[in-house]
Amino acid sequence: MLIEGIFAAVPTPFYPDERVYYRKLEANIAHYSRTLLSGVLLLGSTGEAVMLDDSESREVLRVAAEAAAPEKVLIAGVARESVKATVELAEAAAQFRYDAVLVRTPTYFASQRSAAAVLHYFRSVADRSPLPVLIYNIPQCAPYNIPVELVAELAQHPNIIGIKDSSGSVERIRALVEGVKNAPRRTVTVTPVFEGVTGRMLTAKAGSGEALVSIGGVTANLPATPIKTRTKEVGFPVLCGSTAMLLGSLEAGAAGGILAFASCAPQACQEVYLAWKDRDFKLAAEKQQRIADASQRIVGQLGISGVKYACDFNGYYGGHTRAPLLPVSGAEKAEIEALLAGIRN
Repeated sequence: MLIEGIFAAVPTPFYPDERVYYRKLEANIAHYSRTLLSGVLLLGSTGEAVMLDDSESREVLRVAAEAAAPEKVLIAGVARESVKATVELAEAAAQFRYDAVLVRTPTYFASQRSAAAVLHYFRSVADRSPLPVLIYNIPQCAPYNIPVELVAELAQHPNIIGIKDSSGSVERIRALVEGVKNAPRRTVTVTPVFEGVTGRMLTAKAGSGEALVSIGGVTANLPATPIKTRTKEVGFPVLCGSTAMLLGSLEAGAAGGILAFASCAPQACQEVYLAWKDRDFKLAAEKQQRIADASQRIVGQLGISGVKYACDFNGYYGGHTRAPLLPVSGAEKAEIEALLAGIRN
């Protein structure tokens, strides 16, 4: 699977009584599917994954997968405190046709979290996961900054295909890119314009000999056009998790970003990436500067509650957080609105 570009780390919407608001999740995913994002992450930190029980997590994955456009890459956050539980959620993600899973380090038995234990955890999950594994390094929440040397060792595993690093350090991104340069190369299937081909794209074509096409306002069944594909050789992608560091990370060798800020301002984040891809570095710097302060305040300081209100303000449904997370205040809402005034979708 090709993992590059910009991905939105999607919030999980809740009713005021804290039930999951699945219909709003469905609407949000359909909305993201109409953007230029490479894909979306469900049940990451921004998705309040640790707040959901197993049945809710599975239902979130199912609803999102059914609402997503086939060409969008779907990543499921599946980390649990045990290998067994993590693999079980990875199996559910595979059932719903996700493309990869994101796995962070366990958090509870911190005194026993040696390098050997972390290696064993990720390798054991990867050995048993039906989907490719992305490592998730987020030392702010899972208080263990995975050493670069350990990541390089894990990158040799055939089912561990990349890392999302949310340390917020461009220097660490650069070190990771250098550290995994000797990881095995993989051959992935892509479109003629080198975009990723998901399993859902292939399944949709294989399952139907006809396509419903609208021509001049008249709908007709026409023979389905086979997907034209080619292959591309890729290494071990490093994706940043900090919008404020996006351009610096791309310049340091990152393949893209999985960003909370992309859930409320996907186009603004995508514009940084596209300008950088086009080698218009002046425009990329301008686009980065445009979102730097807003992303730092909303995501970095106000957190999930800030992101959810930013989604509400910018045409998505953010809704409530689950306790003990607190909502943003009236003054903070006004601040978010001012920060996003020039970053509307």
